[in-house]
Amino acid sequence: QLQASGGGLVQAGDSLRLSCAASGRTFSNNGMGWFRQAPGKEREFVAALSWRGDNTNYADSVKGRFSISRDNAKNAVYLNVNSLKPEDTAVYYCAASIMAGTTTTRDRYRYWGQGTLVTVSS
Repeated sequence: QLQASGGGLVQAGDSLRLSCAASGRTFSNNGMGWFRQAPGKEREFVAALSWRGDNTNYADSVKGRFSISRDNAKNAVYLNVNSLKPEDTAVYYCAASIMAGTTTTRDRYRYWGQGTLVTVSS
């Protein structure tokens, strides 16, 4: 129901735009989020956005570099990732929460998409 795309192999300092497309149902009333999982590490919160797109929340490690947005008409969510660092290398997942607002809690996200791999070389 959720499919992330837009990842790739980039160099440090580069930018990407990750997209998350929903199908089969609408998530316009759900808060949305992005998580990432690096090799050998737990999946961690990256960014969250309320259903109206008027409230955001970011992990400290990405503040000022990443930006989450949504287009409810297209049933899509985006993550602009700028000034990429090697430590940003991970599989990035989009997810829809059970809340209308933002949440950083992984357990509050019910719907998960397949991830997209971002690899940042130094």
